[in-house]
Amino acid sequence: MTAADADPDNDQLHTFEHGEHGSRVVFCHGLFGQGRNWSTLGRSLAEDHRVTLVDLPHHGRSPWRERFDYVDMADEIAALCDADDPVTLVGHSMGGKAAMIAALRHPERIARLCVVDIAPVAYAGGRGEFEGFVETMRAMDLDALPDRSAADAAMAETVEDPGVRAFLLQNLRREGKGWRWQMNLQVLGDQLDDLGGWPADRLGDVTPYDAPVLWIAGADSRYVRDEHVDAMRALFPQAQRVRVKNAGHWVHSEQPAVFEQVLRRFLAA
Repeated sequence: MTAADADPDNDQLHTFEHGEHGSRVVFCHGLFGQGRNWSTLGRSLAEDHRVTLVDLPHHGRSPWRERFDYVDMADEIAALCDADDPVTLVGHSMGGKAAMIAALRHPERIARLCVVDIAPVAYAGGRGEFEGFVETMRAMDLDALPDRSAADAAMAETVEDPGVRAFLLQNLRREGKGWRWQMNLQVLGDQLDDLGGWPADRLGDVTPYDAPVLWIAGADSRYVRDEHVDAMRALFPQAQRVRVKNAGHWVHSEQPAVFEQVLRRFLAA
């Protein structure tokens, strides 16, 4: 099954491309996001790099799959990369886990890795706030919505942060006279436990990824904590952690100037 506005004749991940010169940088978004979430940063970096923004499976204009699987997602990301032109792979949250697995399974295609506010661990109670988001989106009567403002008002009862509402509502699309969710809300909502997990059993005894890794965390986030350092360094021995002040889980959107500065420094090293 594919998203309604994905190309039915193309089973590949949908991407946006910026820039024509320099090294290649590939961005992977988090849960309920889209490649275009990185557009402002991508256009800025395109002055010096070839930038690819990816719609991950079940999201944006990319195909839907029968189930959610981090290893399959990682392999699809790696298929966009080339061992003859290895990339810097940047991934946030869900996209960060997929990016880490892609680097572990296909290190010849990934020259360096940037992991944004996530660790290679299974999070206890991993559903967290996302379960509430799923319940809110599923409860909305899309057939009765007159416009996007009404959707925002309906969501405001349970999602107080207007920025989070805007982030979620970017997935709301017109379909005829009604509305639909662009992402695969059924699969993603049903498999939140898998999204919060880490597929150690499928990875087995992988060789650590021994190339440069930038690990960016929001100082106010609960997703990267001191107790995660050992797990990160075991798989990514060159990982260097940077904590961004006054930022939570969406560190790249909460502190975009600082995030870009840190990432540019990493790319130039």
